[in-house]
Amino acid sequence: MKPPGTSTALVSFPGSGNTWVRYLLQQATGYYSGSVYKDYALMKNGFPAESVSNGSVVVVKTHEWGPEMRKTFGRAILVMRDPYLAIQAEFNRQSGGHIGHAQPDKYTRDGGRYWEKFVTNKALAWMNTTLDWLKFDRPLHLVFYEDLLDNLPEEMRRILEFLDLEVSDSNFDCMLRHQDGIYKRRRRPLNFDPFTPKLRKLVDKCKRLVDQAVREVLAGGDAKLVLHNLNYSNDSNGNQKSVTR
Repeated sequence: MKPPGTSTALVSFPGSGNTWVRYLLQQATGYYSGSVYKDYALMKNGFPAESVSNGSVVVVKTHEWGPEMRKTFGRAILVMRDPYLAIQAEFNRQSGGHIGHAQPDKYTRDGGRYWEKFVTNKALAWMNTTLDWLKFDRPLHLVFYEDLLDNLPEEMRRILEFLDLEVSDSNFDCMLRHQDGIYKRRRRPLNFDPFTPKLRKLVDKCKRLVDQAVREVLAGGDAKLVLHNLNYSNDSNGNQKSVTR
């Protein structure tokens, strides 16, 4: 099999399922996935092409944004997740590693100021990352993390079609049987709501701005699929659909 060829960004805000999608693509295609980073833990546990960021890998992980980053790629897959869940997942990662969880007292550190600053910074980063990559002027595929949970086979087929890759039924079925891997964090619900009204106001504003931007992308008329619902749920029950343009 020849290498994929086109350098493809797999971009997301941290905590949105980037590593999981990388794992699924490696399982389905047999190609390594790369990254603009060099995470030694990932390198030792199933991602040997960490720091490879060219067309020899099926996709290249990045959380970066801006014109200099965008121009290095020939196409991109943008993985989006509800910002409440993505921010909390990133807080868990920074506090407990790739599959760990933050202890409840982390949310009240320094009288809650540490968490408030974290959410403020990350909500803006979530918005800026998404808005920036929606400006990508080459082939772009939007995937919602919630859709991957709801209908993994269909979403993965759409991703593979975007990448112009054919996989055998046996490889695809193997991917589905081993879909979780070792880096898909299990949910551990808190018994309290860490998002104060002030933080919810900020996050909701960021969501509305992103919703509007996605609608404008769709209004361009070149989307192959209709995005039925742009209002992210705060759980995994949304109806978001992936979009290719």
